[in-house]
Amino acid sequence: MMHKPNVLIVDDEAAICKSLSFILEDDYQVYTATDPDEAVDLFTAVTFSVVLLDLRIGLKDGIGVLRTIKRLSPNTVVIMMTAYGSIPSAVEAMKLGAFYYVSKPIDMTELKAMMSRAYEQFALLSRVEWLSGELERAFDVHGLIGESEKMKHVFAMIEKVKNIDSSVLIMGESGTGKELVARAIHFAGARSKEAFSTLNCAAIPASLMESELFGYEKGAFTGAIARKAGIFETADGGTLFLDEIGEMDLGLQSKLLRVLQEKTVTPVGGHREKRIDVRIIAATNRDLKKEAQQGKFREDLYYRLNVIPVHLPPLRERKEDIPLLVEHFIRKISGKMSKQTNGITREALQLLQQYPFPGNVRELQNIIERSIALADGERLELGDLPRDLQPEQAAVNSGRFVPVYVGDTVDEAERKLIMATLQSHEGNRRKTAETLGIGERTLRDKLAKYKLLDGEP
Repeated sequence: MMHKPNVLIVDDEAAICKSLSFILEDDYQVYTATDPDEAVDLFTAVTFSVVLLDLRIGLKDGIGVLRTIKRLSPNTVVIMMTAYGSIPSAVEAMKLGAFYYVSKPIDMTELKAMMSRAYEQFALLSRVEWLSGELERAFDVHGLIGESEKMKHVFAMIEKVKNIDSSVLIMGESGTGKELVARAIHFAGARSKEAFSTLNCAAIPASLMESELFGYEKGAFTGAIARKAGIFETADGGTLFLDEIGEMDLGLQSKLLRVLQEKTVTPVGGHREKRIDVRIIAATNRDLKKEAQQGKFREDLYYRLNVIPVHLPPLRERKEDIPLLVEHFIRKISGKMSKQTNGITREALQLLQQYPFPGNVRELQNIIERSIALADGERLELGDLPRDLQPEQAAVNSGRFVPVYVGDTVDEAERKLIMATLQSHEGNRRKTAETLGIGERTLRDKLAKYKLLDGEP
């Protein structure tokens, strides 16, 4: 589904804004502003492909607005509008990043042709930027590595489902790399040239989630000064990854179910449905089937999402992959830190293989990163690893007590306590929160603080 590109016209003469809008509205979603402050306010709320900017806005210089636009959105293409006799100033504007200029009175045929070229330029710049980021994420897998039978099964599932549009539900503990599996499915498949969009259902308040998913129309609520596309609309043609889907509000689950069934979305405050083509991949560390049976998750949505289930094993169940992961993280992290670390001693590796890793692959990466940062030699040694992994800390792994040393910070002590409690409950966050005497949302915040949540390790 094609969407009209957003275009902003900035001119202090309302009549010019109106006439240009009339000419362009068939091909573009047109916004107008008659003063610089209004233009900047719009620019912070809407992503514009092209801006038509008057060189003089009343008594103000359009060059300042140009600088602001290029700072806020370098890819936005700016065409300067200038009165006859101001050509030198227009040329100066081009040196500052303007795409071109048109002289007033404007030849509308020339303007339409230039707008078309400007939009092609915007699309090209945006595509290059997007691809460079996605290619980096696609080829630097950040830990989706393994030769164990369980990981071979995961890789086989990725290969089987990569070109299938059916919904995929990835299940696994925090830190196992569920988002990495979702990215692998997307970038290995037929939709790889389209967008891969992510939404963490636990990170956004329920009151904002609907507009994040479906977007909203101008005036839908206080502060909605311009139309905003939802993530379903921006992911059209590609893949939408819904992380921690078990955290979604029950009321919103029914609206999500309708979108999955009808393949249409209606923005908040809108009345017209928009057809979308999006492949859904969801992830959870909860037992959604049990939660559905208990009425804590919509059963019909569970079955709609769980068309193709993928189970991601915890690191403690594939310890034979730890040497490969350690080698990968040492190579990756030492390069970023410009350190000469090029290996690990047998004793240090054995200690890592004995540790249960309640935080899974993310915790392993954090341990390697911390150890490399503090290590003096070319190989990681036993003493370079965190103290709570050392042999005398066996009690930590048993869950009986958590040692805190003089010199440990409060954060370090809290992190040890949360990790040990989480491990003793086999990754169950609800039981962990109850044991610690805190709410689940507070626990999620602390897991995020200590980098133990799902996503890229």
